Amino acid sequence: MTYHIFFDESNKLDQKSGGYSYYGALGIDESVLNRISKVLESIIGPGQELHFAEYNNDRKFEKYFRSILLTIAQDIHVNIFLVNNEDAKKMGDSMGINEKQLRQFFYVKIPERLFYGVTRNLAGGEQVCIILDENNEYETPEINLNESLHRQMNAHSAYRKKGYRIESVISQESHESLLLQIIDVLIGMVVFLIEEQYKETISTKERDVRRVKGDLVYRILLEPDMAEHLQSKIRLYEWNTNSLEQILPLNLGDYLSKFLVEQTQYDLSEMLKLQQIRCVTPSLTTRELREAMGYSNSRLKTIQGYLDQLNGKSRNHYYTSK
Repeated sequence: MTYHIFFDESNKLDQKSGGYSYYGALGIDESVLNRISKVLESIIGPGQELHFAEYNNDRKFEKYFRSILLTIAQDIHVNIFLVNNEDAKKMGDSMGINEKQLRQFFYVKIPERLFYGVTRNLAGGEQVCIILDENNEYETPEINLNESLHRQMNAHSAYRKKGYRIESVISQESHESLLLQIIDVLIGMVVFLIEEQYKETISTKERDVRRVKGDLVYRILLEPDMAEHLQSKIRLYEWNTNSLEQILPLNLGDYLSKFLVEQTQYDLSEMLKLQQIRCVTPSLTTRELREAMGYSNSRLKTIQGYLDQLNGKSRNHYYTSK
C-alpha cells in the first residue's frame, strides 16, 4: 500500500505577504484516501475548488465545513512549518543573498523536516508518493525540488533504518487533487489564527472577509471534539534564529483558545442585537434581518446560524442534521 504526502506553501518569503512564511504537509494512507475521495468529490462538486484565500463570502460554507470535518476525522498527519520573514531577511542579509535566493535554500531543508515528521511511524517496505502543488519554481535547475526530495527522502529512510521507499515525487494542479486543496485550507486556517486575522480592521470590505472566515473556523471548532482533533493531528514548528534549538514546536491550542474567546464574545454581542431586532419586528425575513444587522450578502450563513442558536438549536444544525 502507498502512503501519500501532499505539500503546499503560503505567504512566500520573497513576496512579503505576511509576517511568516508557511509550509505544510499532509500525510494519508492510500486506503483512507480512496475511501474519502468520492465523498469529497460529492461535497465539493465538479469544477469547484477550495482555497482559504478565496473564501471571501459564505456561499460555499457547506463545502468547506463538511470537507474539513470529514478529513480531520480520518487518520491523517499534518505538519506546518513557520518561518519568521523578518528573521529570515536578517539571515539573508548576513549571508549577502536576497529573499528569493534564501527561499531556494529553505526548499532544500524545510520540506525534508515536514515529511520526516509525517513518515516517522511508517512501517518498513511501504512506498511513498509525494504530491507538490504545481509551481514552476520547483522545476528550475536551482531548486529541482522533485528530484531533490526523491533522493534525500530515500537517503533519510536508509540512514535512519526506516525502510520506506519514495516511489514518486510529482507536481499537480490544485484542481486535480482534493487533498492539495485540503492542505491549502488547513494552512490558511493556521495563518488566520496565528496572525490574528480575525481582529477588527478599518476597511469595511476587509472586515466582512475576516468575519466570514472567522465564522467558518469557529463553526468547525464548535463541532464535538474538533478542537482536540485539530491539536492532535496538526503539528506546528517555527524556524527561530534566536533559539539554540532553531526549530521550536508551537502549541496550536494557544491560538485556538485565544480565537475562541474573542469569537464567542463577538457572537454573543451580535446575537443579542439580532434578538432585539426580532423582538421589535418579529415578522422580518432572514434577508431583512441580515440587512437590519448591517451585514452584506456575503454573511447570510452567519445570520442563519445565529437564528438556529436563538431558536434553541446548535449553530450548525442545518448542516449536521442532514
